[in-house]
Order: sequence, then C-alpha cells, then structure tokens
Amino acid sequence: MDTYYDPEDLLKFAEMGEDGPELWKKFNEWYGEVFKAGALSEREKALMGLAVAHGVQCAYCIDAFTKSSLENGADAAQMTEAVHVAAAVKGGSALVHGVQMKKIAKKMGL
Repeated sequence: MDTYYDPEDLLKFAEMGEDGPELWKKFNEWYGEVFKAGALSEREKALMGLAVAHGVQCAYCIDAFTKSSLENGADAAQMTEAVHVAAAVKGGSALVHGVQMKKIAKKMGL
C-alpha cells in the first residue's frame, strides 16, 4: 500500500546527518540526554513524546514513541490516555483561539 509516510523512512533518519555531521552529532547528543531518566522516568518521557507526536501529527514520531513507550513498560491504557491528553490540549488550544475571533467580531460590530 502506498502511503505518503513510508514507515521504512524512519530507519533512514540518520541520513539527515550526511550533509551536516557536526549538527547531527550535537542533535543526537542532546536528544539522547533529553530522554534519559531524570526528574521524569524514561517511560514518562516516552509517553510525553507519544502525546506530542500525536499533537504535531508526526507519523514517524508516533511509530518511534509507540515503540519506545512499550519498551519502557507502558501499556495500552497509558498510551491511549496520553493520546487523549494530546487531543484535549489540541482541542483546547483551538477553542481558546476563539477568544481572538470574538475580539475581532466585537471590533467589527457583531
């Protein structure tokens, strides 16, 4: 099945470093540090990544953070809840921008 996002492309992510190896190295060092356990566990960070991946609608990130969440001990209920958190935040952010709409409408006499 042809899709816009080819799951195999996730395996090619490292190719992004070919034309900027120093930047790629720095990105990987930073990225690796971000996802190490600290104040938050690796499982919590993976679930946060999964939620953000859904919020920004990155198919590659959804694949990666689903795997990471499972590898770090998350279960289906936790992952589903993380996705619902992302959906609620995204929905709320759309609704709160309605304040801008109401402000402009009021200025125009509505």
